[in-house]
Amino acid sequence: MLGVLALALGAAAGLGTLARVLPGELMALPYVPIVVAFEPWFALVALVALLLSLASRRWLTALIMIVCIAAQAWWQYPFFSPSSALPSGATRALSTANPNPIDMYARVMTCNVYKGAADAEAIVEAVRDERVEVLALQETTADFVSRLEKAGIGKYLPYSKVSSSDGVYGNGLWSVTPFADTVDDEVDSSASFMPAGTVTFGDGKAQVRFVSVHTTAPVPGYWSLWRKSLDELGMMRSRADRRYVFMGDFNATYDHAPFREFLGDRFTDAARSAGRGLTLTWPTDKSPVPRFAGIDHVVVDRGIVAGRMETKVIPGSDHAALLATIAVS
Repeated sequence: MLGVLALALGAAAGLGTLARVLPGELMALPYVPIVVAFEPWFALVALVALLLSLASRRWLTALIMIVCIAAQAWWQYPFFSPSSALPSGATRALSTANPNPIDMYARVMTCNVYKGAADAEAIVEAVRDERVEVLALQETTADFVSRLEKAGIGKYLPYSKVSSSDGVYGNGLWSVTPFADTVDDEVDSSASFMPAGTVTFGDGKAQVRFVSVHTTAPVPGYWSLWRKSLDELGMMRSRADRRYVFMGDFNATYDHAPFREFLGDRFTDAARSAGRGLTLTWPTDKSPVPRFAGIDHVVVDRGIVAGRMETKVIPGSDHAALLATIAVS
């Protein structure tokens, strides 16, 4: 029986690990994106299979599981080892009672508000408590935006740009300082409008363009559209005249090849560079199932460093909010 369990779990761990190395073209095959979303957890499956293999003396299975564990460790280790660090000035700047809108630092936050069902007051409380200066929200509705305004978002983030491609569910940005050159859809995305606006840092020393991202979900019937929406984001690498920060629900983890292709050698996933660990943001409404996938991201351009990554559960949403501190050079 131990041997049978070792083979079964070993097959699952092996196939899951192999799925991670599939090229972007094959990543859109049915159900592959869902399998890859579980990628870090295959290390645990492989570990159990390894112990069972040793107990049942299935040496070949044990060897394959060691390879799987080593591969997972290689892929996940960077999330626990910082490759960049915030300057000391960022800590000092963000320790004051109120945010300084003219320095080179900002606390940012993103959250999918689950078709407007999230608690608007909880969003505003998080903005207040975390001293957020730029906020990105996905799946907003007109009613949710109204509740957000009644909850007092304007007291902390008085400037906003909200857009909707279907007239029902929107995507928005809020800021402590005025946006410049706002547009409804920076990406020309097939998934949803992705609004953008430029924020000035350092009293005019630097400009950063913020984009609220929401790609197509990888669900039956939408596999190719999921990959297309990530490929459309990848086109942003060619826009060299601006520096970007993308925040939102990418419906992909770092383990998905199309997400890594979007990053290329220009953009950086903030959670990975900060070494904060796995920022698991979904799902938060499937109790007792724990959060197992980090599909929400803060992605920064060259010359921007991110740190102090945190997640915060927002009642009513199926996503946890993701927060980061950025420093702009």
